[in-house]
Amino acid sequence: MLIRHAVAALDASACAAIYRPFVEFSVASLEERPPTENEFASRIERISRRYPWLVATLDGEVIGYAYASEHRERAAYRWAADVAVYVAGTHHRRGAGRALYDALLALLRRQGLHIACAGITLPNEASVALHQAFGFTAVGIYRRIGWKAGAWRDVGWWELELLEPTSDGPPAEPGPPARLDAT
Repeated sequence: MLIRHAVAALDASACAAIYRPFVEFSVASLEERPPTENEFASRIERISRRYPWLVATLDGEVIGYAYASEHRERAAYRWAADVAVYVAGTHHRRGAGRALYDALLALLRRQGLHIACAGITLPNEASVALHQAFGFTAVGIYRRIGWKAGAWRDVGWWELELLEPTSDGPPAEPGPPARLDAT
C-alpha cells in the first residue's frame, strides 16, 4: 500500500466513488446527496491549500483517503483541524484507515497543529474504535443534530492532542501543509 498526496484531477473520481456509499447507504456521512467528481475535485483543491489530503493506493487503485479541514473559521481555532478517513468497503479492516491516519496525523504535527477533532455519527463502533486506537478521547455528543434516513442522528466528537501546549506565550503559527516527501 502506498500513501500519497491527493491530486484533484487524478483522484477526485476514485474519492467520490469511495464516499458515495457512505452518503447513499449509511448515516456515516450526513450529506444527503453524493458529491460529483467535479465537486470532489474542488474540495481536494480547496482543502489542500491549507491541510493535507491523502490517498491510499494498492496496485495503483485508490482504496481510501483521509484529510484534515478547518475546525471553525474563528482565528483562535487555527491550531485545530477536523479529520476524516474513508476506506472503500472492499478494503475495510485491512489497515488502510490506520495507515492513512498515521500519515495524516504526523503531517498535522509537522504543520504545527495542536488538536485533531473527529465527528462520528453514532452508532459507529468501527470508527469509534479506530479513533480511540489513535488516542482520541470523547469530548461530547451533539444530540439529534442531523436528520437522515428517517431519524434524528447524534454526532459524537473526539479530540486528539497532537502537540503539547507551552505555557510561555502563544504557540507558533501553523505552517502550510506538510508534505510526505519533505523532511
